[in-house]
Amino acid sequence: MEGTNPVNKKLAAALSGGAVLVVALSGCSSNSAPKGPDPKLVAWAKSVCDAVPAQDAKIKAANDAISTTAADTAKPETLQKTDSQAFQDMADGYKAIATAVNEAGAPPGVADGAKRLNDVVKSFNSLAASYADLKKQVDGLNTKDQAKFASGLHDVAQQMTELEKKHQSGTESLKKLQQGEVQDAIAQQASCKKVADAASASPSTGAAAG
Repeated sequence: MEGTNPVNKKLAAALSGGAVLVVALSGCSSNSAPKGPDPKLVAWAKSVCDAVPAQDAKIKAANDAISTTAADTAKPETLQKTDSQAFQDMADGYKAIATAVNEAGAPPGVADGAKRLNDVVKSFNSLAASYADLKKQVDGLNTKDQAKFASGLHDVAQQMTELEKKHQSGTESLKKLQQGEVQDAIAQQASCKKVADAASASPSTGAAAG
């Protein structure tokens, strides 16, 4: 279906930074003192990091699905189904991470920890809501009319580009949350190291490493 894939490629390009937010939680090396961070903080970091790999994988798979479909000669119905599921998975992934961070609570012994945590939760929940809204828009596209479908998909791609500000805001909120011993505690977690190692091998996500 000539005229649909070029737009979906634009959508895939807009999505290429989607997993960067998650990597921001795990991409920085430890500068811990010999005595190490507070055990309570380590326990907090573990509860957060244990929720990261599965959701990071879900978000990355959603990006990959859209990119793969964009590279194929896909019918509008296939593009719609793929993009809809991808947006749903991304919404679920960001929502799950926001929930995990919220349930972990403010990091122990961190000044303004509650505010920093709330900023992270707010950012991820906002992203989840945005992707859920994009799914609804994709579901409502007219696949029987190629011109209308391409136009609708173009609008979705434009909104994805605008979502970059939310991605940046979320990344910044994560960086502010992981300062001092928080960063050291996170760096000790095998689950977060796993995500960081995977990110180092990916040009689209590795740039977020601190």
